[in-house]
Amino acid sequence: MREPGTAHPRLPLPPAGDEDDSATFLAWLGEAIPMAKQLGIEAMHREGETLEWRLAIAPNLNDKGTGFGGSLAAQATLLGWSWTTLWLRRHGYERDVVVAEARQRFLAPVTGGYRLTCAPESEDAPARLRERMAERGRGRIALVQRLWCGDTLCLEAHGDYAVRPAE
Repeated sequence: MREPGTAHPRLPLPPAGDEDDSATFLAWLGEAIPMAKQLGIEAMHREGETLEWRLAIAPNLNDKGTGFGGSLAAQATLLGWSWTTLWLRRHGYERDVVVAEARQRFLAPVTGGYRLTCAPESEDAPARLRERMAERGRGRIALVQRLWCGDTLCLEAHGDYAVRPAE
């Protein structure tokens, strides 16, 4: 068991031009952030600038038999952190990411398996992050996460993620 204050080793960068393997990343995520193993993440895929997780509801139930807000908020925050981490990896950066700000709005109960998507809040956000990384070696990006049960939007979250400078 890792002690508080002891960082988990970063996952090595993929070879230039290669994409991250979803299974490898999710396995590493479960080791780096132990809570991730308990969140019911079943699958991950990326399409363009959108990262999506498919999740099981069973490990995230509340006393009413619907999705527990704390679990859903944690998933949204972790998905944004994962989006930023994977974006950095695709662009050859080994950096730490921290959540600077997060907020959620719960719109409908989560009653079954669901999907959670994450994308930049604005179309030009990735380009601005790339510029800041090149100029200062650090940056921030605003992301939006949406949780869907079928066609029903159940949660919308916004997060601001900071990329720390190299040490």
